[in-house]
Amino acid sequence: MRKKVLRITTVPVSLKLLEGQLNMLNRLYEVVAVSSPGKELEEIGVREGVRTEAVYMERRIALGQDVISLLALIRLIRKEKPWMVHTMTPKAGLLGMLAARICGVPVRMHTFTGLVFPTATGIKKRLLMLTDRITCACATFINPEGEGVKNDLMRFGITHKELHIIGNGNVNGVDVSYFDRTDEVLCQAESIREEGCITFCFVGRIVGDKGINELVESFVEIIKEFPACRLILVGDFEEKLDPVMPVVRRIIFENERIVFSGWKDDIRPYLAASDVFVFPSYREGFPNVVLQAGAMGLPCIVTDINGSNEIIHDQVNGLIIPPHDKDALWKAMKIMVTDETIRREMGDRARNIIINRYDRHLIWDEIQRVYAEL
Repeated sequence: MRKKVLRITTVPVSLKLLEGQLNMLNRLYEVVAVSSPGKELEEIGVREGVRTEAVYMERRIALGQDVISLLALIRLIRKEKPWMVHTMTPKAGLLGMLAARICGVPVRMHTFTGLVFPTATGIKKRLLMLTDRITCACATFINPEGEGVKNDLMRFGITHKELHIIGNGNVNGVDVSYFDRTDEVLCQAESIREEGCITFCFVGRIVGDKGINELVESFVEIIKEFPACRLILVGDFEEKLDPVMPVVRRIIFENERIVFSGWKDDIRPYLAASDVFVFPSYREGFPNVVLQAGAMGLPCIVTDINGSNEIIHDQVNGLIIPPHDKDALWKAMKIMVTDETIRREMGDRARNIIINRYDRHLIWDEIQRVYAEL
């Protein structure tokens, strides 16, 4: 009889990050995917061939709903009697680890994909630190996604337990056979590419803390000097959570050298049609999109934050700049425009670095090893 594992995230979109991994683990264990209800959760169950259970969890602080969600998780765990509960994302970590400890689950593993409190202030920061301390106190195995997350957990005294990075970091690695410049992808990119110009690309949420304000303002300065440049933005705006400045939003829609594509399920043609990937985010855990851009052979401009500064080696496969620094971003973009040799050499190195360190099957082998040891 296979041991049972509950994999819990707050919302189903986080389970999407584990594409293929749940199916792989389900061959060795009985995996049950748990998240907030919705069509996406059902689709993940079908895609991965695993059973799903829906428990609504609110991403924001919501004490009343959190208690209801905690009780629902306790009931579910008592019914399922799993050998392991493995949580990911902040709220699922707090509630899932609490419920698993209350129910006496033998192995309680939490993966920190990123930390919110280092960039928070005041009461909110203290509250976020408290919730992460509770999560760690209830867990028997703590897995920071990368060295930066690990260092922050230690630096802020969140826990004194041993911290375990799996492989070289990241929760699922990159499918390097999918993120590749295949003939099919290059054909799709033809309709996006504009010959005779340098194209910068950003993929992610179009919000303030992704550095969009600085990116757009820096690009506006770049095209004053180098009009044959273009910026592609792939992602959706969020009006409630940290929206971009109104003036920046207006520039995005009015500037003819900025292409706003909206969200795309397949970002490969946009990466293949670009020359440089730009990701000036303020905080991350271990950004998948930087891994994906590197796998597509793009040099990257990233900020000196957790995850990004582990994937990108300055002057090797990209450039690292301080966050919130519009001038530094403009200078880095200018280097990419004016120095074709640097740009091409960085791009040539990018894919091999990703293959050697973050290939999906390397990560999966390490996850299997950790589960077996536990």
